Parts: sequence; C-alpha cells; structure tokens
Amino acid sequence: MANRVPALTMLSLVAFLAAPVVQAADAVTYENGIRQLIEKRCAECHGSDSPTMAEFKLDEEKYKKDKLGPRMDSYEGLMVMVNGSDTGAVMRRLDDGANTKDGKPGNMYKQLGKTDEERAANLALFKGWIGGWTLKRAKDISEDERKAILVPR
Repeated sequence: MANRVPALTMLSLVAFLAAPVVQAADAVTYENGIRQLIEKRCAECHGSDSPTMAEFKLDEEKYKKDKLGPRMDSYEGLMVMVNGSDTGAVMRRLDDGANTKDGKPGNMYKQLGKTDEERAANLALFKGWIGGWTLKRAKDISEDERKAILVPR
C-alpha cells in the first residue's frame, strides 16, 4: 500500500503539470484562428483596400457608400476596434443580441456565417479570444474591464 501512494502522487503531479500545456495549446489566438476567420468572413469590406480607422472617421459616408469599413487585416488594425481608440466596436457589431437591452444583434453579426450554427460557432471563437466581452465604448470602460480583454496574438 505504501508504494501506491507515491505512484498516485506522482501521477497526479504529472497530470496537474500537463493540464496547462493542453489548455494553452487549445487557446485561440489571432494567428491560429481569428486572422483566418477575418480573412474568410470580413476581408471583403475590412481588408487591405479598406481605410484605417482614422481615415474612415474622416469620411464615413464615402466609405460606407463604397461598402468599406475600417481595416481589420492586421492584428494592430483590429486592436483599434477591440481595445484601442474604438474599444468595443468589434464586440458591439458582432454581438448576437444576448448582451443588449433590446436583444437586437449587432449589424455585422449576420456576417459571421451562413447559418445560425456557423454564426454561433464563430461568435464563440471571437468571445473566447477576446475574453472580456464588452459592448462599452473606450470612454466608459473601467481599467479592470480593459485588462479582462485578452486577445492573444
């Protein structure tokens, strides 16, 4: 019986130490999931031909008429709308309505997929990557809420 305790303890220790490695390998990052999703579902209007956020704000009506939104073809460009000068913009536009008072989805939710299932799966991917999902604007977000936005590269 005495020999079993150390063996069980050793096995428990190995399992405990291995668990974070498995979880880390499964973590969504910009490079291993979000970039590909943006290329597939968003790049037509938010790709390399699109304006930066600063350019977009200078003439929003022109860009909307041209069906171009702010650039999201790089991590840095996307961060402006996740946790930068336009914090929460991505979340507000992709939200399925579960976080709004009126239950209305964001104007880009439908772009997440062709079916309800695809949209829900892609939204879950975004939410997992972002972490601290918030519809608040930069001026309204607390420091703790800002820190909860993870967005691993």
